[in-house]
Formats: sequence, structure tokens, C-alpha cells
Amino acid sequence: MALSVVSINVNGIRAAARKGLLEWIETNNPDVIAMQEVRAPDDVLRDILSDGWNIVHNECSTKGRAGVAIASRPGIDADVEAMPGLPDHCDGSGRWVEARIATGGPVPLTVVSAYVHTGDSADDRRMKEKLTFMDLMVERVTELRDSGSMVLLTGDLNVAHRELDIRNWRGNIGKAGFREDERARLDHLFNTAGFVDLGRHFAGEVDGPYTWWTYRGRAYENDAGWRIDYQIADAELASSAKQVSVDRSMPYEGRWSDHSPLTVDFDL
Repeated sequence: MALSVVSINVNGIRAAARKGLLEWIETNNPDVIAMQEVRAPDDVLRDILSDGWNIVHNECSTKGRAGVAIASRPGIDADVEAMPGLPDHCDGSGRWVEARIATGGPVPLTVVSAYVHTGDSADDRRMKEKLTFMDLMVERVTELRDSGSMVLLTGDLNVAHRELDIRNWRGNIGKAGFREDERARLDHLFNTAGFVDLGRHFAGEVDGPYTWWTYRGRAYENDAGWRIDYQIADAELASSAKQVSVDRSMPYEGRWSDHSPLTVDFDL
């Protein structure tokens, strides 16, 4: 089964739809879309994506904030759809949603859409909250894999893992998004838990490819970005990945988000 999965921080689904998101979806025709920062009620999301999508959505309890969703052309197992995953830590935060995708194969596939907040190095409470979320994230995807499911963790994790993942890494040492304690959580996920960072695996030892650029200045044109959007797979699923791409085709004035779509094509 060929399966194309895109992860994208839409930076507000309503604004993105007005600026060209739906045209991008029609042109690229993904099978699964994992979204972050939906920032809309469930009925609005379902109205925008009205054409044949199966949708799970975890709204943020604060209006206009966060929100994660998964939209799938293949069916979603109704018994486990929208599994909370991290209920004690992120109820109402709109930062984690899971869906088991119907692939027709003997091994189930659980897709996660996660949105980790940025943190703030000047605020110990905020950083502790972010690091706790990341610890629970690693624990949960490991639990899902060990239960017998293939696992694909997607989303805006708001951490650049290595120096290759941020253009101005020297100027961001010790700042939220590039702190050693944040990066160590990803080290553990990849090196100890055995998950595969598909973006880095396919790109090799090169700068980027970045997935987020500030709207300030000419960061997008100069490719002065961060690689903070990920698709991370267990080893079995990673072996079926065939291609990874970051869509940089949009001109600055045509961008519908400050993030670019990250797509992985699988042959399950």
C-alpha cells in the first residue's frame, strides 16, 4: 500500500485555507494530513476539509490557540480514534492526538500529530512543562510501538535537534528550541528508544532542509530557518519510507504558513 503522509503547522486553518492550503492539498494529494495549530472549532475544521476526509481533532480549550488534527483518506479505527495519549498532562491543551489508520496490513499504524510549545529559557516553569511533555512523548510512542503498532510521530516539536537543523545555531545556544536539555530528549528518542528521524535520515549530513522561517526580514528568501517539524518512525515503519520532501516551492508572498509541508511517502 502506497501511503503519502504530510505534516504541517497550518498556523490557523481558516487563514491557511484562504491563502491556498486547499489548492496545495488538491495538487499534492496526500493520503494523511497531520496538522498543528489548527486554531479552530471542530465544526469549522470539518467544514473546510469537507471532501472525503476521516478526521480526528483535539481542540485547545483556549479559543484561537493550538489544536492538532489528523485527516485521513483511509479509514480510521473508530475504537481508538482521537486517543488522548497524554491525558494527565495535556487535557485541553490541543497539543496531542493519535489515530490508527486502516492500511489493510497485519500490523496496525498509529499516526500522532504533536505540537510542543516553544518554551522560554527565562521561565523555569514553562521549560519544565515543555521538557515533561517531551518525556511523556517519548514514553507514549515507545508504549505504542511495544504494543505491536507501527508508529509515526509527526508535528512541530519546536526543537532543532542538531547544529545542522538551525542556520544561526551559534546565536541560539541556550535559548528555547536549541537547549541541551531539549535536544537530549530527541537524542534519547533516536539513540536509545530506536526511532528514526526520517527527515535527517533521507537528507543526510547537510544543513536543513529547514521547515520554519520567521516572517521577519528575508529569512525565507535567504533560507535562514529552523528544522523543527518532524516525521519520526519506529524502525519497521522507517524501512518502508521511500521519499521525504520539504515543499519550498511557494514564493514568500504566496506562503499560507510560516512552516512548509513535510511529506513522507511510504510503501507499506
